[in-house]
Amino acid sequence: MTPSMFATDGFEHFPAALGSSELAELADLMARRLESGPGTRLTSGDPALDELLGTAGALHAIAASKLGEDARPVRAVLFDKRPGSNWALSWHQDRTIAVRTRVETEGFGPWSTKSGILHVEPPFEIIERMITLRAHLDDCGDDNAPLLLVPGSHRLGRIPVEQVPPVAERMGGHACVAKAGDVWATATAIVHASKSARNPSRRRVLQLDYSAEKLPNGLNWLGL
Repeated sequence: MTPSMFATDGFEHFPAALGSSELAELADLMARRLESGPGTRLTSGDPALDELLGTAGALHAIAASKLGEDARPVRAVLFDKRPGSNWALSWHQDRTIAVRTRVETEGFGPWSTKSGILHVEPPFEIIERMITLRAHLDDCGDDNAPLLLVPGSHRLGRIPVEQVPPVAERMGGHACVAKAGDVWATATAIVHASKSARNPSRRRVLQLDYSAEKLPNGLNWLGL
């Protein structure tokens, strides 16, 4: 059997995945919850977010296609790159997860707090078994700072921070251009970056991390 693009490259594009009702829910969520700054971290209890994450929706279907029916969202962030907030992120791997309470556990640490939400760096194997979805409310072309991914880098394990840029330079990048309603699925462990937009306009994205496993020792995902 030929390996899937997701398995080999670490990403897959789902054009027009969100229907008109889901786009309306996403627009409502963005209008009410976006804060100033590059990212707004969300917790559970928002009706629009609950609708988007429902098991009958496109986002769950995509996540379940990669992780099985036990896939559940464990972290959500809103991004809004626009004139006046045209930020950039250098090449990196995501290394932390959001949890409910601090329980000292072998292999987990260091701990941190981001926007009032407790985070911890788990054993990297947990990150490798997660996926991330990015649902686009706006078109995002080459000039509006699409997410950049390094194909295949999710299969390299935990890369020392100082080695991440050379890995990206050696392996090359892929730009995740999108239309409104598109969803990109990526391996959470993939090396990624985001440049400042050359022609900044609204680039609103809901980013969701999914997992299908329980954490050990009484640790619990923050969840949604």
